[in-house]
Amino acid sequence: MSQNDKKGTIVFTHKMTDEELQLKKLLAHVYGALDEKGLDPIQQIVGFLISDDPTYITSHKKARNLMQKADRYEILSILLKNYLGL
Repeated sequence: MSQNDKKGTIVFTHKMTDEELQLKKLLAHVYGALDEKGLDPIQQIVGFLISDDPTYITSHKKARNLMQKADRYEILSILLKNYLGL
């Protein structure tokens, strides 16, 4: 945590853990593969996370295989923590 003296505002900084960095790389890879196939990456990833149906994720660039190896609960937990800034 650092303080900006000019504005009197406290700025919080968050250093990503190794797990968060790996998740970010995984999701970026899957996002890219879905985008290359002309699919809506956000809709497809959300569909997979909600349903656990692997057909939401393309097998292009081994994206489906990577997502199936990931822990959906852990992905959702990290996404929620980052969204809330925790």
